[in-house]
Amino acid sequence: MSEKAYLLVSAVIFALAAMLHIFRLLNHWSLQIGTVAVPFWGSWLGLIIGVALSIWAFRLMAQWSGSHQ
Repeated sequence: MSEKAYLLVSAVIFALAAMLHIFRLLNHWSLQIGTVAVPFWGSWLGLIIGVALSIWAFRLMAQWSGSHQ
């Protein structure tokens, strides 16, 4: 897999994960992992991290594309 493809796949996966956190927050879905109920602040944290990583990957992909033509 090329670096550009890796960055694209990573960016899309992080964006999808961030969207799931948005849906959870908007619909007030409960989330439980084993016996532990995940609080809503966990989704806020996941949303922020997912968006940041997705933007970072898209920017790296754009820089990589521009410098490797």
